[in-house]
Amino acid sequence: MLALQALYEADTVGHPVGEVLERLIEEGETDPDVAEFARALVAGVLNHLEPIDQTLSQAAPHWPLTQMAKVDKNVLRLAIFEVLFNNTAVPPKVAINEAVDLAKIFGGDSSGRFVNGVLGTVAGRGASRLPTPEEPDENRPRD
Repeated sequence: MLALQALYEADTVGHPVGEVLERLIEEGETDPDVAEFARALVAGVLNHLEPIDQTLSQAAPHWPLTQMAKVDKNVLRLAIFEVLFNNTAVPPKVAINEAVDLAKIFGGDSSGRFVNGVLGTVAGRGASRLPTPEEPDENRPRD
């Protein structure tokens, strides 16, 4: 939730996302582990923003990023980062469920369905090629 709030504020009013996140952490007297996880999520999204947005654009071709609701866009950015780039911290299905829940809480009436549909497309295209923690990566060289 902290990562979403920071990304949303930065996207909406242009405040530096790192400063926003630190302010939110301080204001909420956030647990250090939660704060560190939020920092990692925000940094991951920012470090992979171009491929995340490209993936998002391909998965929702009828919704240009400039016209997409900012809450939905940032929920999707977080989830795509977790599903495609950081899928060992949180299993993809959990990341998708959490994203849908965030969209329902912070987005519009159809945000949950929209986020679920886009992430279903993303997971079907990309995440299925990534190994899960329980599955070996068949492309990785064997010892």
